[in-house]
Amino acid sequence: MTWEEAVRWLRAQPDQQELVAACFFDDPLTAAAQRFHRCAEWRAVRRLLPRTPSTALDLGAGRGISSYALARDGWSVVALEPDPSAVVGADAIRSLTDATGVDVEVVQQWGEHLPFDDGSFDLVYGRQVLHHARNLRHLCAEASRVLRPGGTFIATREHVISRREDLESFLRDHPLHRLYGGEHAYLLGEYLSAMERGGLTVTRTFNPYESDINLFPRRKVDIRSQIAKRIRWPFASWIPDAVLGWFGARLRTPGRLYTFVARKG
Repeated sequence: MTWEEAVRWLRAQPDQQELVAACFFDDPLTAAAQRFHRCAEWRAVRRLLPRTPSTALDLGAGRGISSYALARDGWSVVALEPDPSAVVGADAIRSLTDATGVDVEVVQQWGEHLPFDDGSFDLVYGRQVLHHARNLRHLCAEASRVLRPGGTFIATREHVISRREDLESFLRDHPLHRLYGGEHAYLLGEYLSAMERGGLTVTRTFNPYESDINLFPRRKVDIRSQIAKRIRWPFASWIPDAVLGWFGARLRTPGRLYTFVARKG
């Protein structure tokens, strides 16, 4: 199947509607984008963004929910999306911008070959993009190239494995990979190395429990409650972020989610 066909199949499954909504694959797209802009994930992303909105490139923009959120928050946005689909690709973004009036430029191209001049953007952002890279190091190098010196790179919700042999089990259990074959996951060190070798300095790495970005649709408050129950501690709200990070760093679930923040030196 194509990616669009896989998403259409998922949306047709009565028992997968919660997942569809959590992935923002539901229609109308306008409502899904507005919900994303309000959600805990985007609130956590917003805290990582430069304080003054300027120029942003949304890598692998998909349906455009992140492009919409960036534009709503005052950024001048270019949405890069190679898939022409009206459901999950460039035409969907165009429909979203037409319906909402947000100003987003749509460019159909792959991230490994960015059609922009050096230093074109103050922010390069990608939601669930790096693990789809055809060439991870090349993609990171291109992201670095189009960033101005001092610019910010943010990659959210990237699939991580602990051992290469874990990739097979992750792909087997993924709800859509068997349909369209486009999923992947890397070792944590492979992501970090690709960014550093591409010219980016990694400043923050968030493991699965350290940010609502990785946890969505769950939140850190849910993990605190889970840990409190596990250790029989009655005051879940007192559990500090450091404890969440400690537990998150010890997870070995294939495909668990990480988020990275980097700067161009």
